[in-house]
Amino acid sequence: MRKISSLLLVFVFTPLLFAQGFSSLQQRKLDNALSAISNLYVDSINDKKLVESTLTAILKELDPHSVYIPKEEVERVNEPLEGSFEGVGIQFQMLEDTLLVVQTISGCPAAKVGILPGDRIVYIDNEMIAGVKLQPSGVVKRLRGPKGSEVKVKIIRKGVKELIDFNIIRDKIPLYSVDANYMIGKEIGYIKINSFGSTTDEEFKKAFSNLQKKGMKDLILSLQGNGGGYLNTAIQVADEFLTPGRLIVYTKGLNQPKTVAESTETGEFETGKLIVLIDEYSASASEIVSGALQDWDRAIIVGRRSFGKGLVQRQFPLIDGSMMRLTTARYYTPTGRCIQKPYKDGIEKYEHDLVNRYNNGELLHADSIHFPDSLRYQTLNLHRTVYGGGGIMPDIFVPLDTTRYTDYHRKLVALGIINKVCMQYIDKNRTELKQKYPTFAKYKTEYEVPDKLLNQLMTVGEKEIAQTDSTYSEKLPKLFLKLNLKPSKEKAQIDSIQFETSKPLIKLQLKALIARDLWDTNEYNQILDADNESLQKAVQILQTPGAYEKILK
Repeated sequence: MRKISSLLLVFVFTPLLFAQGFSSLQQRKLDNALSAISNLYVDSINDKKLVESTLTAILKELDPHSVYIPKEEVERVNEPLEGSFEGVGIQFQMLEDTLLVVQTISGCPAAKVGILPGDRIVYIDNEMIAGVKLQPSGVVKRLRGPKGSEVKVKIIRKGVKELIDFNIIRDKIPLYSVDANYMIGKEIGYIKINSFGSTTDEEFKKAFSNLQKKGMKDLILSLQGNGGGYLNTAIQVADEFLTPGRLIVYTKGLNQPKTVAESTETGEFETGKLIVLIDEYSASASEIVSGALQDWDRAIIVGRRSFGKGLVQRQFPLIDGSMMRLTTARYYTPTGRCIQKPYKDGIEKYEHDLVNRYNNGELLHADSIHFPDSLRYQTLNLHRTVYGGGGIMPDIFVPLDTTRYTDYHRKLVALGIINKVCMQYIDKNRTELKQKYPTFAKYKTEYEVPDKLLNQLMTVGEKEIAQTDSTYSEKLPKLFLKLNLKPSKEKAQIDSIQFETSKPLIKLQLKALIARDLWDTNEYNQILDADNESLQKAVQILQTPGAYEKILK
């Protein structure tokens, strides 16, 4: 029986709840200070700003995920899981007076041009937004706009010693959770979930039913790049794969009683071979699902170590319509693993964790990953060794392939050149393409990106990259120093060697973009997945007699 039903429901915020964590002395101290400021300060004060600053500072001292949300931002922060809008498709936070990209919404304009979690936007349409104390509502106002309109941004990316320019064409942001569902061969089904929103389980069931009708016996579930979402939705999805009465997750905190969630009798795929794909951007709800399935030996986990977010937040509406998102508990997988990575050394080190993983070689070599024996656990059926304390470690490690990524390719994507040239090509050739490739199956097997299109890409790329202005305002060097970066005024040079290195990747992306225009995102993902090494490894396991069973022994 499922006992967790409303961990993310909104609770009314009251002074009583607030007071429980503070001694009466400290509470009176804070009241005295605010009273003195209000009654004795030499000038008039902005009490709203003062209280908001105080709340922000208090929450920042707690953990990386407890935040204050102003009234103007409440609707925005809930949109990625609930609604739709026209804009660029990012989730962000204002951090150190810069706009930090928390996540890009899959398939949306920002993701298409190559903006990544961790990027810091410092210019919007040539207006400096870093270091000027711009409110999040001001950022939203600048990034949103009518479908088809353009917004230009410049970002700082850790490890890149220059500003990166992006030209983004705004679009309607449909917030679907399932990016793709299709058959691989005659018996293997594939479903990709990009987040855990209010409609995810419903979308999953629809996709699953579609694959069942096509003869699916085994399933590959991709949670790559899935930054999480609603806890209850993660429980629903995990329930689809577990027989009744299995523990899925439990939560507990200092002031919160232990609550548990167990699987029910409603699962769609409780038997059959199952492989789950994860990577370093799979977080929170993704880790609940993959952790539960790993602990029960229900699935093989393939990919790279997940992000490591094991904290549960509750949203507390405040009296003026603002909101506090407060961490109230940790969640634990069925074996008792807490997968939250450490944050006691400060938020900056916490946020640089993925960069450090790359620099330490973890994303490239499995033997670079080390867990202390104190974090060792045993799975519940087969007693295999698994670890807690910092994400879900996959059963089968697949290294990150960086061989085809170059600075030149990054420029082509970031400036929207690949998208622009591809759209021009489609406009001129759409009728011919539809006639020549009446079905996606024919297109997938027969279409080859023509040299004419690649030459056009080179020509436009040379012109636009040469015009890229990466100059800096006087304020930027200080910002770079604060973020431990060294600014560079050098412009990226056209490099035919880099183009040849990235050529297979460029051709794959062009083919995928054309497929999306002629069909939809499902077909787009099918083309791109030809380059997904974790997916290829999963298919290999399922198609090799005895391989799946051998891994789970």
